[in-house]
Amino acid sequence: MHATSSPCTRHVSVGSLFQRPTLSLRYRMKHCTRAAAAIELPNKYSKVSPKGDLVLCKVAEAEEQTTGGLLLPTSAQTKPTSGDIVALGDGRVGGNVQEFNLEVGQTVVYSKFGIGSTDLDIQGQRHTMLREDDCIGIMPRSGATASDVPELRPVGDRVLLKVQEETSVTAGGLMLPESARERPMSGSVVRVGPGKRDKDGSRKTPKVKEGDTVLYFKYAGEAMETPEGQQFIVVHEQDILCKC
Repeated sequence: MHATSSPCTRHVSVGSLFQRPTLSLRYRMKHCTRAAAAIELPNKYSKVSPKGDLVLCKVAEAEEQTTGGLLLPTSAQTKPTSGDIVALGDGRVGGNVQEFNLEVGQTVVYSKFGIGSTDLDIQGQRHTMLREDDCIGIMPRSGATASDVPELRPVGDRVLLKVQEETSVTAGGLMLPESARERPMSGSVVRVGPGKRDKDGSRKTPKVKEGDTVLYFKYAGEAMETPEGQQFIVVHEQDILCKC
């Protein structure tokens, strides 16, 4: 990836900085430093252009106060897990050119664990770079909140489920401890992604559809909750055990 800039800035190829093995460790240490787990680019670089199936997102601001207005210390602030797409790669992967389902300007949600992503600090603004299929879903608007979770559109082979409450009481009225409750959980399909990408870049049609009731493993996926207490989860289709 390369970047365009004003006359006083440089062009930078993230692919050349971080992916090619020909650059020495000394060069990387000289031109890039790490700050708060992000790679801080020199100020002369104003823009980064991804390659392949990578997308670049401008990370949302950290939550500095609770919904009740209580200010949070830096150590307690929630790490942002959403961002606005500012650039897409060229789609070239393994000799094929893949078509992106994401678009510049969309707001996406990604893993809170930062799996498969690289954090960048570009002129003081936090960004993250990750593969399109490592994004969890597309939010309906920039600055979306937990209230917008039901409108999330899954990416790749992911499926948005509305969680059905697990049974804590037996048919005879006996309360079950947490350890004795069944691990698989059930949910209703709210929305389905475009499907898993095949080797040739095409998408496989999902086998589940909106309205299906399915069973999935309890520890699979990314759990989300609305302010009203509605629970949702985004899982890969392969983590669904069966239809009910």
